[in-house]
Amino acid sequence: MNARKENTLNAFCFTDFDGKFHARLAAVIPRYFGVAEESKLAGTSARYQCRVKVEYQKDLMGLLEEGMLLAVKNFKQANQGEERFTLMEISRVWPEHFGLRGLSEHGYYPMQFEIIEQSEEDWQTDDKSTMMIQIDAIPINYDLILNEKCDFQFVKGFSYPVVGSRVYLLNSGMINRMYNQKIAQAFGIDPSKTVQDARADPRLGLIKMFQASETVIPIYVDFEKLVRYHFGVFAFTGGGKSNLMSNILRRILLHTSDTKVLVFDISCEYVFLLLDLLADPAFPAKVVMENKIDSLEQFFNSVVKPREYETDERIKVGLRQIMEQGKLAYYRRPRRKVPTYSQFMDELNEQRRGASDKPNYINAIDEIHDAILAYMEEHGTMENQEVTEDFVNYIDEVARAKVEEFKVHEKSGLYGWGTTRNMLIDRIRRKDEIEETDAGGLAIEKIRDLLEDKKTRLVCISIADPYTIKDLVLTLTQDFLVRRKRRFQVKPYILLVFDEAQEFIPSNASGIEAKCSVHVETLLRQGRKYGLGACIATQRVAYLNTNALQQLHTYFVGTLPRPYDRQVISETFMLDKGILEKTLEFAPGEWLLSSYIATGMENVPIFIKADNAENEIEKYLKEGN
Repeated sequence: MNARKENTLNAFCFTDFDGKFHARLAAVIPRYFGVAEESKLAGTSARYQCRVKVEYQKDLMGLLEEGMLLAVKNFKQANQGEERFTLMEISRVWPEHFGLRGLSEHGYYPMQFEIIEQSEEDWQTDDKSTMMIQIDAIPINYDLILNEKCDFQFVKGFSYPVVGSRVYLLNSGMINRMYNQKIAQAFGIDPSKTVQDARADPRLGLIKMFQASETVIPIYVDFEKLVRYHFGVFAFTGGGKSNLMSNILRRILLHTSDTKVLVFDISCEYVFLLLDLLADPAFPAKVVMENKIDSLEQFFNSVVKPREYETDERIKVGLRQIMEQGKLAYYRRPRRKVPTYSQFMDELNEQRRGASDKPNYINAIDEIHDAILAYMEEHGTMENQEVTEDFVNYIDEVARAKVEEFKVHEKSGLYGWGTTRNMLIDRIRRKDEIEETDAGGLAIEKIRDLLEDKKTRLVCISIADPYTIKDLVLTLTQDFLVRRKRRFQVKPYILLVFDEAQEFIPSNASGIEAKCSVHVETLLRQGRKYGLGACIATQRVAYLNTNALQQLHTYFVGTLPRPYDRQVISETFMLDKGILEKTLEFAPGEWLLSSYIATGMENVPIFIKADNAENEIEKYLKEGN
């Protein structure tokens, strides 16, 4: 590469921090050799670890950061006028002093102290003969191809880099183009004019690079792919998990037109975190509480708020607007259970068990069963829907006729079943009467209808009772999936949010917990084909159903202090542990983002600083008071 071309590329793609960064690739070290235990320890995303040696500059240690991307020439042939580089991500940076490295624990003690004291002064110089900066970097399985006109492209796959060759550092402009160019064009925005305002800019936050130079690099994601292919948020208590999720949900709702959100809010905190949207008269939404709310004070006390907002009276203005706009409801538990079509057929099949030696009984049962299926096909109903009064009248007439036709004994169980079906009508009418007189209460069917309504964009179910909310999850996930399969429907997209996901998809459970885990896993496996997405958020990854976790295509990882949680993340998402360990240093609101589909670079870990959702709430509270 001639000097002129190198200068051009440096200006467009690379930076040397004003002549401070001079580095060479010293070694390419295999991470594992196919041994299962070694691969588990090393992580499964990278086959090699690269060691880079950098000439020491006293200011350079303050400029280099984990997560920055390096480029090194590789052995693959490029076309005429092109250069091909292997890309790698910095996982660790540390300075090294020649004198300290040679210091022996068995040396004369005064001499040891003299060497250590001298090294303190050396760090303040630019002495390249005594000191060096070492970098560990992980290949990200992409090549960068550049031509003389500074046109660039990224090619998936690993190419072995040339050991001893110069190492280049990608500049902020190139990082911005890598991650944001395609997505920003789709949004029709200019990333260089990024702002924190959620209504003006769909960014999630900033990329944590070049912070010492105060360079702002936003991070955008493809919301359609984020929703449809599921995402997860994992962080310990205090890591900003709910804050990040509310920010993502806010931007999805503000910057998409055909996405609806259903939040299963077992912690009862999203009414506050999404208060600016819920209280907006122009934004169609519904809050479903566990019990009927009779006063503003009761509503205020039912909402979980951050510590600094626990006594903030300004929140009541927004809550009052939610109530006045008719957006507040409560969940009405079923009092008289009306069977579904599938339960109705299960009852009929129970009669078959005791009639194996009576062919006429079997014939009667088959005729009634076929009549049920014919009715369902004609009326377009589904197995998980509750039976209607019209259906009961129809099947009662059919059942009576069949038990007479096939001479079913009047004292048999089948005869009793077939001639008492119209008793269900009273149960259905009582249920309808309750719904008509109790306008503030919502049954499961009404909640489902809200999201199938063209207007409603957000439904927040704030119920703290685990059994009640799990029962809702069981029914709604099944309903949405069955209905969309029958209708071959994909849009509008519906995002189902499971905060405190260990309550909904535990790894080892029984009873309703096990059923809930199976239903959510089924939704994750099949939902993307029908426009049903899911968000999984938890502080204890180790407790989750790993079959469900493996369906996530995008994930945000915050601080996870327990090693086993990090191990599950590393093995499930093929995330290198050298990169993952960096999360232990994160402050609240800092995240490791990686995605197979929703970011500008597939499956490349990015360190980001998410925008603070409380800023949006504070802005709303100031404007409304």
